[in-house]
Amino acid sequence: MKILVTGTAGFIGFFVAMRLAEAGHDVVGVDNLNDYYDVALKHGRLRASGINIHLLTSTAPIQSTVYPNYSFIKLDIADKNKVKELFEIYRFDAVCHLAAQAGVRYSITNPFDYALSNLSGFLSILEGCRQIKVKHLVYASSSSVYGLNANTPFSVHAGADHPVSLYAASKKSNEMMAHSYSHLYNIPVTGLRFFTVYGPWGRPDMAYFKFADAIIKGEPINVYNNGEMQRDFTYVDDIVEGVIRVIDQPAQANPAWDNKHPDPATSSAPYRLYNIGNSSPVKLMDFIEALENAIGKKAVKNMLPMQLGDVVSTDADMKDLEQDFHYHPKTDIQTGINSFIDWFRKFYNV
Repeated sequence: MKILVTGTAGFIGFFVAMRLAEAGHDVVGVDNLNDYYDVALKHGRLRASGINIHLLTSTAPIQSTVYPNYSFIKLDIADKNKVKELFEIYRFDAVCHLAAQAGVRYSITNPFDYALSNLSGFLSILEGCRQIKVKHLVYASSSSVYGLNANTPFSVHAGADHPVSLYAASKKSNEMMAHSYSHLYNIPVTGLRFFTVYGPWGRPDMAYFKFADAIIKGEPINVYNNGEMQRDFTYVDDIVEGVIRVIDQPAQANPAWDNKHPDPATSSAPYRLYNIGNSSPVKLMDFIEALENAIGKKAVKNMLPMQLGDVVSTDADMKDLEQDFHYHPKTDIQTGINSFIDWFRKFYNV
């Protein structure tokens, strides 16, 4: 297939693009390379996938030297005219939309960034899919949409109507926008609610990344809610495996869908929602211990109260993804953390 992957200088998009290229698909990756976090890390990902970063000033495609069927274009998805042109030129069979303004806490102080990228940008992608009648759109949602919902494990068949950050609200909005386009234009769309993803080439704004950096330097780490947190940490390779499987199987309408008892995860349109996580929550203190084991050094912990926008626990109900795609994550926390620390030491030369 000819596949567009957005956010390929980002964490998950970087791995997805390479996996799809390795599988023989023609892949076009786009990213605006914003400075939300260290652009040098984004450049590092691009170099690792064979993209010559010295050509990034050009708007022309840059072909990978590693994967002849992968090319990269520096492009902002919020630029609707450029996105329209992109779709008209390439006529993609499928789209994997992973680009977004990430970060729960950042959304509290920089709300307009989320409206531009996560709402206007997503609308540009939906319009592109509509104009060429794409065969499948897969897009990234987030476990953050569950917000104040305390019924765990979180199920896609339950409501998710009380987000506690603008980031979460923007992701919930994406799900609603996707459904409207699926209903109006019969576009197969699948939303994936990602649970906490970690691993090599990860994002520096994530807690585990900050913890690793601080522990190695002997600096204290900030542990919120006095450590009484747990997350459904999922290793990046497991996440990517799930994404690849979903792309290959376009969403179908649910013939049993009942508008008097509407199921949020399915529809009379070709629309599906899935959780994608590990389905095995890890206590934050146990996660920190895994980092300590990998680094060989104890953390100095600064215990703090709960932060605005945070939730105490995440836990993915994975029954649907397991049933429909035979998805089973394989990586345990210590193995995944060891791999991350090995990469961290090499990349930052520490």
